[in-house]
Amino acid sequence: MTIKVIGHKAPDTDSTGSPLIWAWYLSEVAGKPAEAKLLGSPNTEALFMLDRWGFEQPEIIGDVAPGEDVVIVDTNNVAELPPRINEANVIALIDHHLLQGGLKTRTPIDITVRPLACTATIMYDLMGDAATKMPDNIKGAMLSCILSDTMEFRSPTTTPVDRALAEKLAAELGISIPDYAAEMFAAKSDVSAFSDAELLRMDSKQYDVSGKSFRISVLETTSPDTVLSRKDSLMDTMKTVAAEDGVDQVLLFVVDILNEQATLLVPNELVKTVAEKSFAVKPQGDTVILPGIVSRKKQIIPNLQV
Repeated sequence: MTIKVIGHKAPDTDSTGSPLIWAWYLSEVAGKPAEAKLLGSPNTEALFMLDRWGFEQPEIIGDVAPGEDVVIVDTNNVAELPPRINEANVIALIDHHLLQGGLKTRTPIDITVRPLACTATIMYDLMGDAATKMPDNIKGAMLSCILSDTMEFRSPTTTPVDRALAEKLAAELGISIPDYAAEMFAAKSDVSAFSDAELLRMDSKQYDVSGKSFRISVLETTSPDTVLSRKDSLMDTMKTVAAEDGVDQVLLFVVDILNEQATLLVPNELVKTVAEKSFAVKPQGDTVILPGIVSRKKQIIPNLQV
């Protein structure tokens, strides 16, 4: 049976690249046939990564079958996984997020959760000496994942381990990190082809806070004004997306990569309260700037209060 390697819904670069990396390792090194699958359309930066390193986009699947072998990477949150994930035979989990709970397995499994910035960094260590066998496209995917998740080392999630590995991979590939990261971020910033609903779901995760359910959306960009010029229609669409996705509210953080700050859209009193209690700010209009806030994992989710 071929193992399915999956990341989270609304796949970003790490949740697109890491399944490819681990499927390569399982198939080519461990001798266990595996294929990367996606749980949605990859964002523009992930599409850039696929094209740049010559990958075909993995198949997008809506669910997994009962009993089929699955490896989960870059999440452990059942809200971000297929509906029948607890009926599948999950055999391993590799992640770098806080534990959510709710995932059930048929047997004891291999679990690796480490406080690093990127799932791909964890995978490199798990490969051991076999990491030297990585072809250039797998190295390129790994480098892309690290630069994306660390925002080229700007994110507070960045560790010396992530940075050292990125620099090692870039040197082996003959790539300038600043130049390549700029290409990646330019691709991520081009959101002109996406509807408001697609933008709100593009890089989002569902979390519950004190009895309220939120879709927490982050748009990392080098051109925040491009996104903020659509704020009125985005705020209108939040109501529709929240209703369709069964959450109380969509929270949209537009992260300015270069200036290392986020702008939170404030469409109503609930979000105003969240902003005040979570980030000690007093919104005066329908947006509020959050200096230094760039990481959903380390700065946004852990601080959310209602």
